[in-house]
Amino acid sequence: MSHCIVLVQTGKPDSRTYSDFESVNEAMEGVCHIYEQHLKRTNPDIPSITYDISQLFDFIDQLTDLSCLVYQRNTNTYAPYDKEWIKEKIYILLRGVANKTS
Repeated sequence: MSHCIVLVQTGKPDSRTYSDFESVNEAMEGVCHIYEQHLKRTNPDIPSITYDISQLFDFIDQLTDLSCLVYQRNTNTYAPYDKEWIKEKIYILLRGVANKTS
């Protein structure tokens, strides 16, 4: 388990936020949760919303900034990762979830 910090900027400079997680998988679930909260805000009258991975990736691409800092024990530092890395990790996570349910 590697501690992760997810940095998000949705638009204006004052929209910068961060969240920390105990693992990369938890951080990727957190990114999915950000998108789900966005869907709830933009579709308040729809009780159940579904989406596919391409819609999630489009949302990630339109964010002003999204990055992840992952703790590296061997150097005692945090390594930065970009949107493409995050999308790859989300894909792996969701593929694993889909395989478990089928």
